[in-house]
Amino acid sequence: MDRTKLPKIEKMPADVRALGVLRARIIEGAIPAGARLTEVQISDEMGLSRATVRTALHQLAQEGLVSLVPYTGWTVVKLSQQDIWELYTLRAAVERLAAGLAATNGAADRIADIRKAFHALEVACERKGANEIAEADFGFHKSIVDASGHSRLCAQYGLIEHQIRVYIRSSDALIADPSEILDQHRPILDAILAKDSALAAELSEEHNLREGQKLTASVSGL
Repeated sequence: MDRTKLPKIEKMPADVRALGVLRARIIEGAIPAGARLTEVQISDEMGLSRATVRTALHQLAQEGLVSLVPYTGWTVVKLSQQDIWELYTLRAAVERLAAGLAATNGAADRIADIRKAFHALEVACERKGANEIAEADFGFHKSIVDASGHSRLCAQYGLIEHQIRVYIRSSDALIADPSEILDQHRPILDAILAKDSALAAELSEEHNLREGQKLTASVSGL
């Protein structure tokens, strides 16, 4: 028997597993914004101790996905107009810098990752699954940040990336035709591949500002 082909068994603490499940359910909308979460219910359903669940919920709070409301308990965060404004203006600035740097300094393997991420978005849009499209959309933007070669920028992006995933899902839900999502991102990819730093930066910023304003308008009912 060739032991080198045996799969590795990934050992993961219970709180990390619980965190992954809860995070995924929130991001995909299975646990909706504004939903109340109780440690007792989650621990019963997942077969985990309340202490383990509490640890996972505190981490989700650090990620900006849930909040602890006094006398009420844990609640899934619902993006307000202020939240949306802060996220899209921050993304516009950070991703503008990332796109410009990726176009100028992106290593060949990182540029290849951006191509792969865009292809994944193409496949997701063909399948028309909302969750798959949103995750592929985020994956494309994340690949550009990773290609920037700016470690501190990547670290700061990591602090809000799960909020961005929720944001992107809400934004993409406003678009009826998935091909429009591809049309929004293809010029950014082309500018990066052409090594046009100024254009890549400008297109990335414009994309974030435009879509952020649309999401804000939808929330405000304008």
